[in-house]
Order: sequence, then structure tokens, then C-alpha cells
Amino acid sequence: MIVHVYERAEASGEGPVWVATDDREIADVVEAAGGKAVMTDATHPSGSDRIWQALGSIDGDGKYDTVINVQGDVPTIEPELLTVVAEPLKQAHVDIATLACEIDNDDDKSNPAIVKPVIAWQDDTHGKALYFSRACIPGGEGPLFHHIGIYAYRRSALEKFVSLPPSPLELRERLEQLRALEAGMHIDVVRVNTVPLGVDTPEQLEQARSHFS
Repeated sequence: MIVHVYERAEASGEGPVWVATDDREIADVVEAAGGKAVMTDATHPSGSDRIWQALGSIDGDGKYDTVINVQGDVPTIEPELLTVVAEPLKQAHVDIATLACEIDNDDDKSNPAIVKPVIAWQDDTHGKALYFSRACIPGGEGPLFHHIGIYAYRRSALEKFVSLPPSPLELRERLEQLRALEAGMHIDVVRVNTVPLGVDTPEQLEQARSHFS
């Protein structure tokens, strides 16, 4: 699965791709497939902390000013999404960018495993994140959105983020992006039309195997 994710990230052409892991077995699999892996501590509280350590190991001189964080459990991710998520960082006021897709069924709206962003849309495809929740929000008539956990960070924003302690809302909702919002950071959201399959359960693993077969 991690090799599928790695290859799709490479296909995006957005820059060098590294797998940050605390598991030597994962690193060995990636390197055996011709990829690059960097070992990180096993005690990181979040993926953002892990990629900050990895960035320091890979690029201590600060050559790169943008980092895209892709979870290792989305083997069907479309390479184009990495290009799309990086686009908002061309605007100086944006600290972090991420993606969302409109929810098209009632089960997903009430599923706490699916994170719903509240977005102040600037146009049909771009908006500012106001909040993220596992609850069915916002209320009233209108579409709800499925947050896709791919992030593009301005390097300075990532450095600031990992220096902050976990915030009250982050701990309550178990969503680390709320730490950034509580600290006044600007998260831009790009609307897309697809949600990559995330593998969190045995059933989703079978879905992924069926897809690739």
C-alpha cells in the first residue's frame, strides 16, 4: 500500500518524495521499490510533527519552502490532487491548504469518522476553513463536505504549528488542524470531485485489493 502511495506522489511531479516512518520494515519496503525513506522518532504525537523532523533531516538548509503531507493509507490517491492542494500557497496570506469534496449520501454526513469542514467559500472551488468537526455541521440547508486529509504547508507555518501545544478544541475533536485555527493560522480549502479510498478497516483493505486486482 505504501508503495502505491509513493508512486502516485512521484507521478504528481511536485518535487522529491520521501516516506517518513518510525518502522524499519516500512522503510525497507519503500527502498526495495526504489523509493526514499527517512527514519523518524516513534513518539511523535502527530503526522505534522513527524514530517517536520523528516524535513530537518532531508533539507536542513531550507531549500524547500513548501511541504505536502500525504497519508500512507490512501493507495488510490490521484497524483493531480497534490498539485491542486499546493496551489493556494501561491497566495502570501495562506499558511496551510487542504482539500474537501461534497458529501453525497446521508450515512457519511452522520459518520464521525468522516471529518466535516465548515468553509467560507470565496468562489466555487476555493474557500477559507472556519472549523473542522466530526459532527454533522454546519446546520441548515445546503451541502456538507468531506475533508480529505492531505495538507500543503508553508515551511514557516509548519514550524510554527509544531511549536504550539495541542489546543483545547484539537483535544476535544481529536483533529490536529484545529490547533492551527485556534492559533489564528489561515487554512485554505480547495473543492475537488473525488475522495481517495482511505484504508482504516479490514473492509476497506478488501476494497483496495479489489480495486487493484
